[in-house]
Amino acid sequence: MTQKDAAPTFQSRVNLVLVPVVVRDNQGHAIGGLNKDDFQLLDKGKPQVISSFTVVKHGTSAESRAAAPATTEPGAPTAATLPPTNPERFVAYLFDDLNIQFNDLVNVKKAATLHLTTALQPNDRAAIYTTSGQTSLDFTDDKTKLIETVAKIQPKSNFQHVPNQCPDLSYYWSDLIVNRNDSQALQAATDETMGCLGLDPNTKGSAATAQQMAQAAAQRELSVGEQGTRVTLSVIKNVIRRMSAMPGQRLVVIASPGFLAPTSEAISDKADILDLASQTNVMISALNARGLFTTNMDASEKGAYSPTSQTLFAQYQRESATATEDVLAELADGTGGIFFHNNNDLNAGFARVAAAPEVSYVLGFSPQAMKPDGAFHRLKVSLLNRKGVDIQARRGYYALKHTRNAEEDAKSDIEDAIFSREEMRDIPVNLQTQFFKADSSSAKLTILAKVDLRPLRFKKLDGRNNDVLTVVSVLFDRNGNYITGLTKTLTMKLRDETLARLTSGVTIKANFDVKPGTYVVRLVVRDAEGQAMAAQNSAVEIP
Repeated sequence: MTQKDAAPTFQSRVNLVLVPVVVRDNQGHAIGGLNKDDFQLLDKGKPQVISSFTVVKHGTSAESRAAAPATTEPGAPTAATLPPTNPERFVAYLFDDLNIQFNDLVNVKKAATLHLTTALQPNDRAAIYTTSGQTSLDFTDDKTKLIETVAKIQPKSNFQHVPNQCPDLSYYWSDLIVNRNDSQALQAATDETMGCLGLDPNTKGSAATAQQMAQAAAQRELSVGEQGTRVTLSVIKNVIRRMSAMPGQRLVVIASPGFLAPTSEAISDKADILDLASQTNVMISALNARGLFTTNMDASEKGAYSPTSQTLFAQYQRESATATEDVLAELADGTGGIFFHNNNDLNAGFARVAAAPEVSYVLGFSPQAMKPDGAFHRLKVSLLNRKGVDIQARRGYYALKHTRNAEEDAKSDIEDAIFSREEMRDIPVNLQTQFFKADSSSAKLTILAKVDLRPLRFKKLDGRNNDVLTVVSVLFDRNGNYITGLTKTLTMKLRDETLARLTSGVTIKANFDVKPGTYVVRLVVRDAEGQAMAAQNSAVEIP
């Protein structure tokens, strides 16, 4: 047997298409008790074989308590003890301070403060992020710090529309003019420019001048809007990447008035977000920070627009509001989350979007004969024998432009297990933790994994039993933040008599230099030949 040590590297799984699904009754309650045969999954209208099916029950602990470690001789390192609670659910609150107006943010912050004060459970960890990146707090259970961070959030005007310009064009209106070549939108903008500048339509050249100004204004507004969308989607993607490193249930709550994503680049970015969220089991819920929305113009706005432009302005406002909501709805529906909108009760809104459904399902399938051309595949999920239900599911995915090999599959399997809290027992493993304090500020933590070799599926070659064990030991802090890990690779080429002597198994040791504190331990074991896995949890509190 030969052993190799390495630091673990984590990459997202991409070869299996995962489709999060929530099925609700007409009262909005999640429906449980469904199995794989209840679902039909269509990819571009073609039925797919559901190769993996997971039932996710939220709000209940997925973590089993580790068995008590064996006693040690006097003077030996101290056995680890399990703290009373471990983080099991992680909620990232993302406040869209780039697109929100001041009054809306005041209401959102007030509701968020009440929610964080009353709703967080002992096993919950929360983080605060903003789309501007100027206010943030990593995962913690300290409610005081969370509330203080929310209080610091202020609207940023980097990419916001500046009102009372001449002409006063929105991002949506500008997109119609520049990207969609909408002649009616351009004519309305031209008329508005002539009105706000006081140009005489009978004067030669005034219409051409106004049109040029309208086109220039549309181009400026479009550039600002597109940049804001790129930044917002990039931040959402980064938050999901951060969430993927958390070892439990994962939810992103976006508090935003909505934003436009009309360009092909933005559409592709949305698809990447949904793909990444599905791969990493991150659910996205969204709360429309505007509450009830109206397109009625006030007196100052009516004075700035001609009667014809007023009608078109109201139309564009309605269409823009729908388009901005569509982005939030798509992110929520595509990951099994909740979209709360058209309601001023933001207290109820936070309670809904931050509460995971009682039960959800993750359907997995491997596309057959799929061309790796990056094309979009529309998905449809339905129930075969049940009517009158509402199904939230991922709407589609983009075909991969590369394929995976066995080594990448193994790494992905291990990563999925590392950042889960589910215990797996395909391989019998006895996990023990010990620590020894060298002084008051440092300690050496030892993780012992005793692996039973008898169930492994060895490959017989040249009279020897061949297999490779990968053992990954990972430490998280008390808030579930990844600290460090170690991968041990054990290559076995055993004669029959040697394998027979190893009936008690093999012990693999991992040592870590740590400081006093509380740590969550995650151990994952995978064998190469049979692709069987084991995963266990433990924890240690070093005084």
